[in-house]
Amino acid sequence: MGHLPTSVASAQAAITQSGSHMDNIEPAKDQPLRLAYLSYRSKPTVGGQGIYTRHLTKALVDLGHTVEVFSGQPYPVLDDRVALTKLPSLDIFNDHFPGRAPGFWELKSKADLLEMAAFSAGQFPEPLAFSYRAYEELKKRVGEFDLVHDNQCLGYGILAIDRIIPTLVTLHHPITVDRRLELEAAQSRFKKFSVGRWYSFVNMQGRVAKRMPRVVVVSENSIDDINRDMDVPRESMRLVHVGVDPDLFKPMPGVQRTPGRLITTASADVEMKGLKFLLEAVAKLRTERDVTLTVIGRAKEGGESARRISELGLADAITFVTGVPDERIVELYAESEVAVVPSLYEGFSLPAVEAMATSTPLVATTGGALPEVTGTDGETVLQCPPGNADALADSIRQALDDAELRERIGAAGRERVSRLYTWRQTAIRTVEQYREVLAMRAERQAAAAADRNT
Repeated sequence: MGHLPTSVASAQAAITQSGSHMDNIEPAKDQPLRLAYLSYRSKPTVGGQGIYTRHLTKALVDLGHTVEVFSGQPYPVLDDRVALTKLPSLDIFNDHFPGRAPGFWELKSKADLLEMAAFSAGQFPEPLAFSYRAYEELKKRVGEFDLVHDNQCLGYGILAIDRIIPTLVTLHHPITVDRRLELEAAQSRFKKFSVGRWYSFVNMQGRVAKRMPRVVVVSENSIDDINRDMDVPRESMRLVHVGVDPDLFKPMPGVQRTPGRLITTASADVEMKGLKFLLEAVAKLRTERDVTLTVIGRAKEGGESARRISELGLADAITFVTGVPDERIVELYAESEVAVVPSLYEGFSLPAVEAMATSTPLVATTGGALPEVTGTDGETVLQCPPGNADALADSIRQALDDAELRERIGAAGRERVSRLYTWRQTAIRTVEQYREVLAMRAERQAAAAADRNT
């Protein structure tokens, strides 16, 4: 298997130095592009990475481009026209046995050893290991692609890929925010140490992002935060909003909304999603009325949400739904009176725009980019400050008590999303960034050739 780098720093050096420069001819401006799309994990139904991957690649193919997705587990659900190349990880964080220790017989490559070493050190290993696997695969196929699009992996191997194929990255939001919120919630020194070590990959992502020619970001708020927290130059970042399919996520007039039913999405049972504050708000509301909550997502066994549900006596009021197709999610919105996004921070929030697209009235916090995405309080959304269960309960109560308000906010939310946030718009603007990256590469190559000839 060869020599394995003994540290992250030496891994960076080994990977980036191994990439050799190869000339790339810029395709004509209107010529369809051959795209390699990277996603280190792509959960199909819950979590932004898999949803972004599925819908953006479909929209790119609709525009006439060729897309091949390279992904680790969990693998994405893709349009039939989009090819999938599986780059299996050790699958340490699978749904059935999360955090399992792989057997020595599973270690078959340098990337496997690198993943196992980082995991054994208490770090999240997937971005670094996946970037190594992606480089090893793509260096054999340089002539097959015009450009590589990395979906927030930002492992050191991405730098090596950029040396052989022009590369663009999407950075949805800085994971520094997740780290900060988890550290603030940690109750002991040991827990704080463990959280800091787990999130050590964030430092790698910052170093890589600063060296990329173009970073696509999904909100102005995230651009500000990435610049501040990760020191990525503003001039290398471009805003391209995430989208929704308004023909899929749409009102269902024939479905009756259930009085008092709320719906939310918790793609991960982590502090940033603010689920514990929504649970507290539901408990307060249940002292005065019949309220239930559907959570699209999975409760972490023994986690904070499960503990709070037990403490608040909410077991009969909370239903978790996971692994269902988009069509069923649309039905769940149609069956609910109010959708809630209780997040402490969002880089964009797909759940917010999906709820709005279905004309389900939305209650959301002002965390992160949510005000930028959802619009004005009282017109397209009812807003409240993040991390405040009382304020969240007040906003939900206001929505539940006023049917006319719910109808008006729901209709205005649908109009806003249909006008601003569709996957076709996302794809068109993303392709504009692809063209700019290719033009920059061509200019550098022309300048280098001129220098050689003088």
